[in-house]
Amino acid sequence: MKQPQTVYLKDYQPPEFLVDHLSLLFTLHPSCTEVVSTARYRRNPLAAAGGDLELDGHGMELVSIKLDGLLLEKEDYRLNEAALGIAALPDEFELEVTTRINPEANTALEGLYRSGGNYCTQCEAQGFRRITYYQDRPDVMAPFDVRIVAEKQSNPVLLSNGNPTGSGELGDGQHWAEWSDPFAKPCYLFALVAGDLACVEDSYNTSSGRDVTLRIYTEVHHVDHCGHAMGSLKRAMAWDEQRFGLEYDLDLFMIVAVDDFNMGAMENKGLNIFNSRLVFASPETATDDDYIAIEAVIGHEYFHNWTGNRVTCRDWFQLSLKEGLTVFRDQEFTADTHSRAVKRIEDVRLLRTHQFAEDASPMAHPIRPSSYMEINNFYTVTVYEKGAEVVRLYQSLLGVDGFRRGMDLYFQRHDGQAVRTEDFLAAMADANAVDLSGMQRWYDQAGTPQLSVRMEYNEQEKRCTLHCSQCSPATPESAEKKPLPIPLTLGLLLPDGSSTPLQLEGESQPQGLSRTLLVSEQNQLFTFINVVEKPLPSLLRGFSAPVELDYPYSRDDDAFLMRFDSDAFNRWAAAQRLAMQTLLAMLVDNNEPDGAVGEAFGHLLRDASLDAALKAEALALPSEADIAESVVTKTALPADPARIHMLREQLRRKIAEALRDDLEACYHSLSQGEGLDDAAMQQRQLKNACLSLMVSLRDNAAVTLAYRQFEKAANMTDQYAALALLADCDCDERLKALEAFEKQWWHDANVMDKWFSVQAASTLPDTLERVKALMGHEKFDLRNPNKVRALIGTLAMRNPATFHAEDGSGYAFIADQVLTLDSLNPQVASRMLRALMNWKRIEPKRSTLMRSELQRIANSEGISGDVFEILSKSLC
Repeated sequence: MKQPQTVYLKDYQPPEFLVDHLSLLFTLHPSCTEVVSTARYRRNPLAAAGGDLELDGHGMELVSIKLDGLLLEKEDYRLNEAALGIAALPDEFELEVTTRINPEANTALEGLYRSGGNYCTQCEAQGFRRITYYQDRPDVMAPFDVRIVAEKQSNPVLLSNGNPTGSGELGDGQHWAEWSDPFAKPCYLFALVAGDLACVEDSYNTSSGRDVTLRIYTEVHHVDHCGHAMGSLKRAMAWDEQRFGLEYDLDLFMIVAVDDFNMGAMENKGLNIFNSRLVFASPETATDDDYIAIEAVIGHEYFHNWTGNRVTCRDWFQLSLKEGLTVFRDQEFTADTHSRAVKRIEDVRLLRTHQFAEDASPMAHPIRPSSYMEINNFYTVTVYEKGAEVVRLYQSLLGVDGFRRGMDLYFQRHDGQAVRTEDFLAAMADANAVDLSGMQRWYDQAGTPQLSVRMEYNEQEKRCTLHCSQCSPATPESAEKKPLPIPLTLGLLLPDGSSTPLQLEGESQPQGLSRTLLVSEQNQLFTFINVVEKPLPSLLRGFSAPVELDYPYSRDDDAFLMRFDSDAFNRWAAAQRLAMQTLLAMLVDNNEPDGAVGEAFGHLLRDASLDAALKAEALALPSEADIAESVVTKTALPADPARIHMLREQLRRKIAEALRDDLEACYHSLSQGEGLDDAAMQQRQLKNACLSLMVSLRDNAAVTLAYRQFEKAANMTDQYAALALLADCDCDERLKALEAFEKQWWHDANVMDKWFSVQAASTLPDTLERVKALMGHEKFDLRNPNKVRALIGTLAMRNPATFHAEDGSGYAFIADQVLTLDSLNPQVASRMLRALMNWKRIEPKRSTLMRSELQRIANSEGISGDVFEILSKSLC
């Protein structure tokens, strides 16, 4: 295929024209929707004089163009498969463009498409060009007026952005509705929904006393499952007012839940469109993790109203400006609402497992990339999660109050504008009168920095010196990296487990038991005085920077920190390190795990001072992906997925054997109920962590216990946890549980996705054949991204034992699905393809098989730009 054009940040030019107002008229029809767009254009004084108007467009039929009311002939414009160009234009004019589109045939789910008989849009990043010809870029902002005409019987509900301004009846069973959004917005935030939908309504009184109507639209049989989403929305609105002083600005806020959606949700101004799995919840159908995820994503999309909508991105290279910032905000919302320590652990686990791996892959890129072929490929964990960590650095450096001052100035300066990451940095620096220029390197340098710390203790002088150094690995965009500002939060623990006051050389008195240092040079020294005994440093508390920490902790050191560290995150981190050290010794040196590992985990399990969720997190060993990454980075050996899986399971069994009595006692002491408060959720999390370890022993008693929990479960959390464990056991209970679950939840699409997922995650030998068979299941649909992620994505991303089968069958299966999906939905295909990217880090036999599948895809005719970009970087 023809290589997609590469877009470079350095080539950015302001738009030739600005839009003062855009009117859209939709006459909806399943296969022939007509769109009339009328835009008032004027030349941009920041652009070069006399330029042509270039409008983006793709996959539409152009019906007509009128310039100031006069119909243009074909010789008056240029038209190709991607753009419409018009030359010799006046400085101000009105352009009316009429197009026809086919929503029913739109399997890519970009632009306007049909989902379950309803019309829906997805315009981020470049979907609006599938609706009409327009400058489809985020720095062209305009107020929108929208008129929708449709058959009333099948489309009684007609929605768009902003506030409703009118509706009425037409002849022949048609009706209309009009909407007006007074806030200038880029076209990626446009939304339209039409169909037969029910509504759940509530209201929220803002801090200034305005009443805002809140509505959630869905199919009528789901209305009873929207209560948690509505409550989450109201909590998010209150939190944003209290934490950041940000109040909602329209009279109406709407959410629509749809089944076919490429993303989790979309923050369209006033009309958020959600993947249904992130809206519907009841104790019978949603796990505790689902409840928390729904609350977080509801919050995330609502928070975008200011960080993304009112202030948006100048161009797509600045994507992390809105996404990283808004992820940080939703993380803080969840941390304030639930357990801050557990939330931090969950976020860091995701970062280490997925983003650190991306930094080590051919797709490594800065949080502000310098180039891309397809912007859809850069909706990544680097842009989102690492971007959030960089925002967190500002708060670490400036404090909560200083960060708030920076946010206030950011909105004061840039409300209604499309801006760059430099503008956010400048607001933070100016609001606090500090030099933050070094922070720009976090935006422009890819790779995970390594922070090395070594300690020197002078017993006679009672001085403790930390030698800190940093380096960043070479990545595709740059081999040479400059030092970064790295906040290092730490404490010093004495041999009795107590913390010593921290007084740096030159200070008149100690500054607390925990403090943050700034490592901004390649090499730095920090000397603490009045340290009465040789301490053990507790480093990178709260994961104060997104770096790999290198300190020569021994296994005894980690066991000590697991018992005595006052920082909850570092107790978990010590448990992870202890497990990883043990696993690496097993992998490299063929060592057998000793009893000290079980003893260290036993101390955590029995520690009454720790909350249940923290214990559950600590009992979870590093993932197989994390272990593989450590093998490559710490031993310079390629990863052997089969051996990693075998030895990780061996260590789990060793810990389970050592703690069998404690695990069983803990399990039976914990909640069996339905409560949705934090205490009940944490107890279920720990209970199921204990059950998981017990089932790893594969004895009849543990399997029977899991099946009993499955049968008696009063909530989906316990039922699903037991089902997932049984699905990985070669036992009669496995088939009985799977059959019972399928029968019980046949009519619930989201719960059936869980059923697909547990089978795709099973490490039993017949899993791949089972997955292939399930693709023919009545409830599976390759055109639905949720189904693909649940079945195919689970096997590719969450089941290394099956995916990395020695004969390459897992690789071939995923390659086959990528080729099929690419013709239906290139975004989903490119996501599946990422499973094959890191072939160079796998042992030679599997590596060769992975590369051959990548090459097979590359040799295929007509692959999309989304897939081409990942292939080109993976195979180089």
